[in-house]
Amino acid sequence: MNDLHELGVLLDAHIPILAVESSEESRLVELVRDLGRQRIVGVACWSASEGLRYLEPAGEAEPHHAEPAAVLARIKQIALPGIFLLLDFHPWLSDPLNIRLLKEIALDYQRVRRTLLLVSHKLELPAELLPYSARFSPALPDHQALERLVHEEADRWNGRRGGGTKVTTNRRTLSALLRVLGGLSETDARRIIRTAIADDGAITSDDIPKASQTKFQRFAADGVLSFEYDTARFGEVGGLERLKAWLAQRRPVFLSEQPLPGLDRPRGVMLLGVQGCGKSLAAKAVAGSWDLPLLALDFGALYNKYHGETERNLRESLRLAELMSPCVLWLDELEKGVGGSGGREDGGVSRRVLATLLSWLAENEKRVFVVATANDINVLPPELIRKGRLDEVFFVDLPPAPVREEIFSIHLARRELDLELFDLPALALASEGFSGAEIEQGVVAGLYAALAQNRGLTQDMVMQELDRTEPLSRLMSERIEGLRSWAGGRTVSAH
Repeated sequence: MNDLHELGVLLDAHIPILAVESSEESRLVELVRDLGRQRIVGVACWSASEGLRYLEPAGEAEPHHAEPAAVLARIKQIALPGIFLLLDFHPWLSDPLNIRLLKEIALDYQRVRRTLLLVSHKLELPAELLPYSARFSPALPDHQALERLVHEEADRWNGRRGGGTKVTTNRRTLSALLRVLGGLSETDARRIIRTAIADDGAITSDDIPKASQTKFQRFAADGVLSFEYDTARFGEVGGLERLKAWLAQRRPVFLSEQPLPGLDRPRGVMLLGVQGCGKSLAAKAVAGSWDLPLLALDFGALYNKYHGETERNLRESLRLAELMSPCVLWLDELEKGVGGSGGREDGGVSRRVLATLLSWLAENEKRVFVVATANDINVLPPELIRKGRLDEVFFVDLPPAPVREEIFSIHLARRELDLELFDLPALALASEGFSGAEIEQGVVAGLYAALAQNRGLTQDMVMQELDRTEPLSRLMSERIEGLRSWAGGRTVSAH
């Protein structure tokens, strides 16, 4: 069903007031003008800057009817059927006089069929007008339409350069860009396409994160959900082989445009475990390896002192994640958001947040892969941990010796150091009980020591830094053992 037909259906349903939320004002004005020509009915348009003027048939503006109440009074006097576009009328919808005039026009609809289209980027109708109104949402371009837009913008870029050069890309990158453009209006999609092409006359893999970030910024408003530009690859993550294998099996199913027969699309995973052992890095690696945008939910910013605002913040964040799909949604330190007192100390907010999150996990059908991370399982509600909410619960323990050796090699190689100069097995043995983060800090501290001595980093320097470090596993041994005991039989080892 196209927009012209759908708008015509609403017109035939004799609904006096249509509320339209859209940023594509010019396209909508042309759509209504076409409908007026088709139905042979007058079309007038009002804005605060230009007043009221007829588009079909074309006529002069009436600037003395620029005031909202005056234009409504003028429309009320018109004795002929017509469609009246009121652009950016939302600031005046709280005025009792304007509400009354709108209602009187609606009540008079059976005598004179005057249809009012209120158009704005965001529109909330007063309760008095709801019985006489309906909403119209212009359709967003589908996959084929978006690909057509890419070709149109590429042709325009070629034409501006005399046809001597052509925009280049490949099918994989084009498909990734089209995934990003999904859910955007034609105007917003064209803007992103032009930005991708303008720099170098090519659509490359480097343009995809930028396009995702632009899309996110177009809709983000409250700072609860953030766009994580820096992601990672699983080659940068030591160990976690079982988690990597599990994700590799599910990647093609999740990224498939259409559900595969007999297979539910993966919902996500929960990573429980010791601090500093790679849970956050794993979340970043899922997004980076799957070439998807990574969104992080800040539970600290989520909470609001006003009743109902916290739950609204969460719903808006989840709605934005759906709009950004396919994407990875990272719920970091989940226990801080849903591990409250169950209603006594926080007025029940954490319990309502949990209910909102559980409902969304059960009902969401968009391609949003959730990676939830948590350190303290004692405060996590059991209904969130059990399977069915997410696909699997993995336990991320301290890395064993082979994984510690791998982690050393990753961090030394990242800093362009010659691995042949280091005894990796000896380093792994000396770092018994260290987390991945503590191993990295041992390498970093060694580099600072080397800089102070104006020398290159040596094995002895790293060993000295490891010897000076008291790892978390020794400082909090009882707590970590309790965590391991709890995880046995309840979770799957990530290593």
